[in-house]
Amino acid sequence: MRFERARGEALATALVAVAALGARISGVDTLMFPELGALAHDVFTRPQGAWARAPLHLALTPALAALIGLGLARWLPPGLPALALSLGSSLLLLGLLRSPLAPAISAGLLPVALRVRSPWYPASILLVTATLAGAAWLRAALRRGPQQPADAQSRIDDQTETAASGWRWLAGYALFALLAGVFAQAWHMLLVPPLFVVAYEMFAHPDVCPWRSRPWALLTACVAGAACGVAAVAWLGAGPLSAAASLLVGVLIVRALDLHVPPALAIGLLPQILPRPGWHFVASVALLCAWLVLSFALASFTSRRMSMMRRPA
Repeated sequence: MRFERARGEALATALVAVAALGARISGVDTLMFPELGALAHDVFTRPQGAWARAPLHLALTPALAALIGLGLARWLPPGLPALALSLGSSLLLLGLLRSPLAPAISAGLLPVALRVRSPWYPASILLVTATLAGAAWLRAALRRGPQQPADAQSRIDDQTETAASGWRWLAGYALFALLAGVFAQAWHMLLVPPLFVVAYEMFAHPDVCPWRSRPWALLTACVAGAACGVAAVAWLGAGPLSAAASLLVGVLIVRALDLHVPPALAIGLLPQILPRPGWHFVASVALLCAWLVLSFALASFTSRRMSMMRRPA
């Protein structure tokens, strides 16, 4: 089991390094799609997981969200309307397709957050996600022998990664997103797209999300991953070596915390495509993640109170 996991992590690191090399050679920065780290790590370490079992969604959902996000970013000025429409369209896309690919939220939000205007952006996302889907399919086809049954933790991870059901969770998510946008504008913070993926998995699956009851571990994973990503780019420059180092250090962080939170790996790779990655980015991650933890706690408290009030006396 440990060997299989280590091999999956090596494959994920190699794919991220190749994407970063392609971005440097071609000049298309978004070939180094930050969520590729999260997707590749989960797909290769959990070949029977929800994302690995949906190769078509894996290939297409982030690219479709990226196409919509690019259109919004080119049509609207930066601000709350662009943020709201980007998130709303990505959530609608996930709901209509019944897709488990929550990282598509990040793909749709990234043009709004980072002012991406390149027409190559959706095509670059499609290229890397289709490559990952093809690699996952090929790896599954080459696997021999009976499949091991999923353990309890893997089943929890699968439930966290499934498409959301119902809409009651949207109020808490909308409050988080709205005030995150307000904070970002008021304090000149960077919107961090992977945190909106973390929020989706928390609010849409509050009963099973593995980090819902470990807020400090979640905060540590995200902030430490951001700091390591900034340090890697500062020391090595954006490229395959720093991208591989950021992912490997991120993997060690979540392992040490015993926390399966793929979007934290994407946060560590985000400095690869930032114009001037620095400690301002780390501060943005810390403040927005702290607000996420607080807003989730408030939503959970409100939900419990309403449930108690509805009970018959």
